[in-house]
Formats: sequence, C-alpha cells, structure tokens
Amino acid sequence: MLNSSTGTVLSPTKGHSPKHAHYLATLCDLAYYDQDKAGREIREQLNLDAKLVSVDNTQAYVCENEGSIVVGFRGSENPTSLDGLKDWFLTNARNFLVLPEGRIGTDFAAAGVGARFHKGFMEALAEVWDPLYDAVNSAFEKKERPVWVTGHSLGGALALLASWRFHQQFISVHQIYTFGAPMIGNAAAAEAFHKEFPGKIFRYVDRGDLVPRLPTMSMLSNEYGHCQTEIVVGSSAIESAARAITDAAEKTVDGMINGDVTESIWASLTGGISSHLMGNYIARIGEELT
Repeated sequence: MLNSSTGTVLSPTKGHSPKHAHYLATLCDLAYYDQDKAGREIREQLNLDAKLVSVDNTQAYVCENEGSIVVGFRGSENPTSLDGLKDWFLTNARNFLVLPEGRIGTDFAAAGVGARFHKGFMEALAEVWDPLYDAVNSAFEKKERPVWVTGHSLGGALALLASWRFHQQFISVHQIYTFGAPMIGNAAAAEAFHKEFPGKIFRYVDRGDLVPRLPTMSMLSNEYGHCQTEIVVGSSAIESAARAITDAAEKTVDGMINGDVTESIWASLTGGISSHLMGNYIARIGEELT
C-alpha cells in the first residue's frame, strides 16, 4: 500500500531533495496501475491531473498542476519480471550502442561526435515522441512551469533521453529523477548529459538492484557509462553477488557469447528482483525522510 502522505508540492529549488524523490517515485509506482486507477490515484495522492501517452509498449503520464509539469515514464516491462531485458542487455548489448539517425539523430547530434546511445531506447522514444512532445508542449504553452521528468527501470532510461530532446526543442527541464535505471549510452554520452544538465540528474540505485549495472556486466558492452548524480540506497550485501557475476563473465574470453555464463548472470539478476521494484525504492527513500 502506498503512503498517502506523499502529497508534497514540488518546489523549484536547486539540488537533490528526498521529498521530491519520494513524490516522483510514487508517480512511477502509480504508472504501473491500469489507466483509470492510475489517473485517480495520481490526482488523490499527488494533486496532479494526468494524461496517458501510449504507443505500443511505451507509456508516459504527462501530469500538471498550477506549479509543475511532470512527465513520468512507465517501465515497459512488467515490474515483477525482467525477462524482456535479457537480450537487450546481455546478448545484444554491443549491437545496440549506436549513433542515432533521422529526426532523433538531429536532436542528439549536440551530444558530440563520440556519443553513442542504446538503440532500443532510442527506437522506443522515437515511437512515442510526437504525441508526448505535443502533450508537454501544450501544457508548457498554457503556462510555463518547472518541468520534472522521472521513470523507473526502462522508464528511467527514457526519462533521461526525453529530457535531452525536450531541452533541444526549447522546453527547459528543471530536474530528472530515475529509479533502478540502466545505462543509456557510452561514456561520452554520459558526459554530455552531465554538461547539459549540471546538478539536475538524480539517479537512485538500490545496492540490491542489479539492473543499474546493465549492460556493463557483459564483456561485450563495457563502453557503457552512467549519468551522474547517483543516489545509493539499500544494503551493501549484494555487492559481493555483483562481483561474483563480473568474475563469472571474465572467466571466458567470449563473455556473453558463452550461454552458461549468460544464464548464471541472469539467474543472479532475477534472484534480486525485489530490490528493483518501485515499492522497495519508495520504502528506501522514505527512510531518508525519517
């Protein structure tokens, strides 16, 4: 059950705020509800009017009140299952690190010639972009307010990439909070985000959640890097498991090409799924508030 006391009003202050993190984490959790229930709960708990933007498996809620515009991306996977992530992050990770092309490539050209991004994330964002941008731009033109962007798991990756596109298309993003998000691109891409959004990215990671370590557990994808700033919560016990996973991958020259190693790593990832759930992140952030 969600904590209904999370009706905090977002304030356009600088820097990290656990209260803002708890508020946005609640939105990410509510995004997994069916549309009617999500809309009601977002209104009741967060005092936001919410509009769902959905194309195939990519969903985002564009929310607003008098003081804020909030874009919340839903993770495209069932929050209690990670099976859909397997090929994206382990088997095909290197092939998915690309220079975007077409309209979306124009927006990301400003990241620099060396920046490369996860192909699957770019395709998902491109698919939903037109209706998403129209909804956010409409709210922004009606009344200019601070824009917050958030997401969980794959939704966190999309939150980062969407923030870049909003910025390139003259919608300023105030802050970005992600929860359990994987890496979106290589080190050059991460550095570009650091320069574009200084002090505006807050990436929550539970030590027990191994998804934020993806795709770098694959020897074929060690070019990936994370955006800053990382906010770490949870127990450190899982770190030994993470080291064991990395050691297993390094025992074979072909890394993720070896099926036994892939299955071993995947078993460890799915074994720690409870740390990846939004309920866990909400509880961990709640501990910061007490």
